[in-house]
Amino acid sequence: MRVAQQKLKENIAEYLLYMFQIEHVIRSFNFDLTAIIDVFVRPTLVDESFLNQYKTWYYELIVQMQKQGIEKEGHLDSLNEIIIELIYLHNTLLTVVNDEKYIALVTAAEEDIVAFKEKSNFMKRHDIEVLLHAMNMKLQLKVRKQEISPETELAMDKMRVQLAYLSREYGRMKTGESNFIQN
Repeated sequence: MRVAQQKLKENIAEYLLYMFQIEHVIRSFNFDLTAIIDVFVRPTLVDESFLNQYKTWYYELIVQMQKQGIEKEGHLDSLNEIIIELIYLHNTLLTVVNDEKYIALVTAAEEDIVAFKEKSNFMKRHDIEVLLHAMNMKLQLKVRKQEISPETELAMDKMRVQLAYLSREYGRMKTGESNFIQN
């Protein structure tokens, strides 16, 4: 909860990946709030005074996921809205702003994104969704302590750099530091 709030302010890609993990946790505990709190939250909780806030936060997420019908797969509407904003920003950087650095990063990662789309059956997904899912997959592999080949690591790194740049620009856009209308 507190981590999510901090990531939302600081790095939108990290926030999305964190929330994907939280959705996964909720699903893995079969939407059982008591089990989530007792097994997942409480052992890592530094200060018990935050316990009720965590219970409320997880309860609200559980209710939202059930109302939105994403018990098995998919993401919260609020996360999908952010992904759409990232897609618009991606398109803006490429076509309106003609951000040369971003164009270079997109070009560098393009082949790897296509390969990931083919291997993951994401051919109909936008490249930004693919970047997020690739980073989520990498995180899952690391959590499971599964080895990642050097080739895959290099491909993931190119995708990570593109996503990091896009996240930075998203933060700049949200704070008003970037004004694309004046560009």
